[in-house]
Amino acid sequence: MTSPLLHSLTIALGERSYPIQIGSGLLSHADSFAGLPTASAALIVSNSTVAPLYAQALQGALRQHYGQVYLLVLPDGEAHKDWQTLNLIFDALLQNGCDRKTVLFALGGGVVGDMTGFAAASYMRGVPFVQVPTTLLAQVDSSVGGKTGINHPLGKNMVGAFYQPQRVLCDLDTLQTLPAREISAGLAEVIKYGPIADMAFLDWIEAHITELVARDVHALAHAVRRSCEIKAQVVSQDEREGGLRAILNFGHTFGHAIEAGLGYGDWLHGEAVGCGMVMAAQLSQAMGLVDQAFVQRLTRLIGAAGLPVRGPVLDAVDNAGRYLDLMRVDKKAEAGTIRFVLIDGPGRACMRGAEDALVRAVIDRCCAA
Repeated sequence: MTSPLLHSLTIALGERSYPIQIGSGLLSHADSFAGLPTASAALIVSNSTVAPLYAQALQGALRQHYGQVYLLVLPDGEAHKDWQTLNLIFDALLQNGCDRKTVLFALGGGVVGDMTGFAAASYMRGVPFVQVPTTLLAQVDSSVGGKTGINHPLGKNMVGAFYQPQRVLCDLDTLQTLPAREISAGLAEVIKYGPIADMAFLDWIEAHITELVARDVHALAHAVRRSCEIKAQVVSQDEREGGLRAILNFGHTFGHAIEAGLGYGDWLHGEAVGCGMVMAAQLSQAMGLVDQAFVQRLTRLIGAAGLPVRGPVLDAVDNAGRYLDLMRVDKKAEAGTIRFVLIDGPGRACMRGAEDALVRAVIDRCCAA
């Protein structure tokens, strides 16, 4: 029985190229995993929320290809994206005598994908891995492009590696079991592709936001496909974020500050990015790059997706100062100068610095009661 594939895209990176497969019921079909590197064993890395739903089906499919299929269940949540949890993956690999041909399968959202990828990049200096993302955010963003890593108390994703998967398998059926909050969080990463690269896609999202929130499978299939197409185009041109790829971080500089300032896991990553896009759009307007109508349009859409549009207060005495301190350890900062992804006209993004006074004014405005 062939797997029910709807779309297949390619991340074009020469010898590191790999397919993104999108469809319904993919993870339970052995054919979905044909053609992967040969190995005697595989390790599925999942979490306590996802494993009870999908690990058994994935194990059954993988047993058609591997003699041993081990399962490691991690604690769920951004708060566990750290060294201690990462070490559990290495423990499982070593305890089971896994060699450098062992294939890792990341079954879960962005946290599982990032940590499994980092473990794969590090174990025996590199073993193959496959992304099987089960959240909307992971399917449209974090599973694609080879960014892996863990958080540090002083900054998000500050420890990691660029390491490409062998395949990304987006099973749309897994989106039906997500909490509504997780769907909204994923929509933040869908929405971002419009302002930075494709205003026609933004028009489509606006017209179908109700269906997306309601998990209409046809709407979700298009959103995942188009998001992956845009990211594939960008990553193929700039794998290691030397320039162009940075535009994919629209909203993330403010968003990462929110996550670090509140404590990882208080707001979901997509919630912080959604609010961060509002703040970045406001800064774009303050710098004369877009008009107020564009900012209002984007803010309305982010709100319609069920995402916060007001920033949290991180410090009762100097809130803007706290945001600035956190943003100065962002990976895009250079010599302590914060560099923002801004909208340089609808459908175009740019990287720019900004005066602290201007950034402070935007933060104060966006975090007002």
